[in-house]
Amino acid sequence: MRTNIEIDQDLVKEAQQLSKIKTKKALVHQALLEFVSNRKRLDLRELEGSNLIDDDYDYKAMRQSGA
Repeated sequence: MRTNIEIDQDLVKEAQQLSKIKTKKALVHQALLEFVSNRKRLDLRELEGSNLIDDDYDYKAMRQSGA
């Protein structure tokens, strides 16, 4: 999908230096992937203490038992 956006060039340069990503397209793609991943992780943290996830859940024990 082609989209025209204005991006802070100083921020782009800094991101390219930190990431070693050469193209703006690849840089924006990586930034979006990391944004989505980060938000999903934050959403999982919000479930902590909600009783939707058992605090005593032991996935290693479950794997060993073959369940």
